[in-house]
Amino acid sequence: MSAGRRPHGADRGGPISETRSRLEPERTRAMADTQQRTTEMGGVKELVILVGVLLTVIAGAIGTYWVRSKGVEAAPESSAVAVRPSGETTRPRAMVPAPPAGVFHADVYFDFKSTRLRADAARVLQETTGLVDLANAWVVLVQGYADRQGPAEYNRTLAQRRAQAVKQFLVELGVPETAIKVVTLGQDGALCDDPGKECQELNRRVHLEFHKLAAAAPGAPAVARASASDRSQVDSTSPAGDR
Repeated sequence: MSAGRRPHGADRGGPISETRSRLEPERTRAMADTQQRTTEMGGVKELVILVGVLLTVIAGAIGTYWVRSKGVEAAPESSAVAVRPSGETTRPRAMVPAPPAGVFHADVYFDFKSTRLRADAARVLQETTGLVDLANAWVVLVQGYADRQGPAEYNRTLAQRRAQAVKQFLVELGVPETAIKVVTLGQDGALCDDPGKECQELNRRVHLEFHKLAAAAPGAPAVARASASDRSQVDSTSPAGDR
C-alpha cells in the first residue's frame, strides 16, 4: 500500500454522510410533526362528534320539555281524568235503584244468547226487593229486551225468557206473582243501535219498574204500559219451553 493512498472506506461518502447526518434530525422532526398533526386531527374529529351528540341530547330534552309544558298549559285546571284499571271488565253492571218514592227503576243485564241470571243481576234484585215493603200494594213491570243480532222472532223469545227468569226470581224473593206483569219488547226496544260490542251488551237487559199503589187492594195489578202497535206484548204466564 502506497503512502499517499487512504485506507479503503475511510472517506466513503464523506459529503453525503454529512448531508444525511444534517437531514436526519429534520426528517425525524417532520415525521413527529406529521404524527402530532394526525393525532390532533383525530382528537378534533372526536371532539366534533362529541359536541354533536351533546347538542342532539340537549335539543331532545328541550323539545320534550316544551311539549309537556304545552300539554299542561292546555289542560283545564278543573279537569279530572278517570283511569280504568287494566283488568276491569267493560260489560255493563246492573244498576242499583234509589230508595222507593212512588216509582223507581232497576236494570239487570244478561250475557250473549243467555237467559240465566248473572250474580250481579241476582244481587240487584235482592237489594231491590229489600227496598219494597211487601205489606203494601206494589206492582212490578218487568220488560224484557234483546240485542239486534239474529232474527227478530228469536230475539223476542229470548227477551221473554229473560223477563220470565227475573219474574221467577222475584216470586222466590216474596213478591206476589199477581203483582208482576211481564212485557216483551225484544230487539224493538233496543237502547243502542251501534253494532259494537259494548252497545249490544246494553240491549241485553231486563228493565224493572216498581209502582206503589196508593189506594188499591193488595195484589190488584195496575195497568201496564203497552204500545198501541204489535211491538209490545203483555204476558203474565211463563212461555212454553221456558226452563
